[in-house]
Amino acid sequence: MPLPPLTYVPLGTHPLRRLPQLFTGLALYGFSLSVMVRASLGVNPWSVLYEGLEHHTSLSFGMISAAVGVVVLLLWIPLRQRPTFGTVANIVVLAYSSDLGLSLIPQHLGLRARTALLAGGVLLNGFSVAVYVGARFGPGPRDGLMTGASAATGRSIRLIRTLIEITVLAVGWVLGGSVGVGTVLYALTVGPITQFFIPRFAYRGRDESRASPTPRRRRP
Repeated sequence: MPLPPLTYVPLGTHPLRRLPQLFTGLALYGFSLSVMVRASLGVNPWSVLYEGLEHHTSLSFGMISAAVGVVVLLLWIPLRQRPTFGTVANIVVLAYSSDLGLSLIPQHLGLRARTALLAGGVLLNGFSVAVYVGARFGPGPRDGLMTGASAATGRSIRLIRTLIEITVLAVGWVLGGSVGVGTVLYALTVGPITQFFIPRFAYRGRDESRASPTPRRRRP
């Protein structure tokens, strides 16, 4: 299934259709981060950084994610990126939903339960990315850094994304964040999972729906 348009759509365009999708996707994304943390088998690179910083501050995991989001947002200034409603919502909702998940999911579970949490967390993460990105309210701080750096340097998004993820992972690991099989599993699977779900949740305007090709019926 081809990927639909994912460019920014103004807040006033069908908000009753798109706002619930945005907040649901962001809440599930934050919750998926806490699920992977409780699995204790390795988390995604940004969560490795959050965990590492958690060892050196009195802030919660969610508050650290919000603080890092604000810092990353400041890096948008030289890149001439402009935040949108979705950018701010990303920072706030992720902070509260990830902390809520950590308070609900018990620690020190058995290996079987942790393996199930890891698999479910990665699947939920890819699904939730498709949901909130599909609402088309603009990129979160980290995605905006990636696209802005790519535009400013002329380098591919794939290269910029890889460099950012490796840097974040290395810093988080040095600070004491957990790196494991979950980190590798996330890196290999979250992209395909997100790509599978995005066509099913991406908002399409009337003009885009009309422009999308429809399969021709074969004549008998």
